[in-house]
Amino acid sequence: MRKVLILGGTAWLGREIAAQLVANGDHVTCLARGESGSAPDGAVLVSADRSGADAYQQVDGEQWDEVIELSYNLDFVKDALRCLAPRTKHWTLISSVSVYAFNSEPNADEDAALLNPVDLADYGQAKVAAEQATTAAAGDFLLTVRPGLIGGPGDGSDRFGYWPARFSSAGDGPVLTPTTEGLSAQVIDVRDLAAWIIDAGSRGVTGIFNAVGDEYPLASVLEQAAAVAGFRGAVVPATHEWLLNHGVNYWAGLYSLPLWLPQEDAAMAQRSNTAFRAAGGQLRPLEHSLADVLADEQHRGLDRERRSGLTRAEELALLQLLQ
Repeated sequence: MRKVLILGGTAWLGREIAAQLVANGDHVTCLARGESGSAPDGAVLVSADRSGADAYQQVDGEQWDEVIELSYNLDFVKDALRCLAPRTKHWTLISSVSVYAFNSEPNADEDAALLNPVDLADYGQAKVAAEQATTAAAGDFLLTVRPGLIGGPGDGSDRFGYWPARFSSAGDGPVLTPTTEGLSAQVIDVRDLAAWIIDAGSRGVTGIFNAVGDEYPLASVLEQAAAVAGFRGAVVPATHEWLLNHGVNYWAGLYSLPLWLPQEDAAMAQRSNTAFRAAGGQLRPLEHSLADVLADEQHRGLDRERRSGLTRAEELALLQLLQ
């Protein structure tokens, strides 16, 4: 039985990691405010505000087989390292492919250029700073994980789930998509990501890894999402210029078409996962993830308010303009 501390563990990825660790028989402690949710059954929740001087008082002095850090707040990261790294065998930092300076290099690997961390209000730059601080303090026993787009049941970002949900709710009605030529999608199921993080940590794996899914043409992902949803209507593509002229946003957020990227950033969804695969990374078939995501979307409500995408009314209004 390993003794694992997760700095977080109550939100989506962290909670999935905690749940799988518990299922594996490990002793799991989640240090978090608890505002994002509860720790999974079997895990110990230590309620703490990481901005406080006594944030780690309840776990300081313990010996840890593994610490898993999810934050990109540099002060949180540094304080945790100072208090916990001297008594930890293996440290895992969850970073992001957002650390890379360019999204124009297909199949770029972990050696690609990084952002210069001068603005820590920027997520990618903050993750670079977190990587640098963690490498300085725990580099000899550090695993740095750079996930790309994460999908799967429970996704609060509503990006990947938008498409199976929309194809399902549209039925035999039309669905608006961007033109997809030259665009890819790359998603890793949250369950596969968590499983690899746990396995790699248990084996003492160190180094930097792009934890990203296999690359698929965006057209193929949309086709598979439509098939899983039993969609019977017409797919209506619009050019990028037309969508932008009508205020539709790229990638994520309100009034967007999720997973759609500018051509100049298309390689954001074309990163190499060779090192991840070589280190034991396993990926379930895309259609399996899509089916599970659709079931989760149906459970949560296809017409619920979403953090990403178009409402059905917004989509139909755009389709009317496109005719």
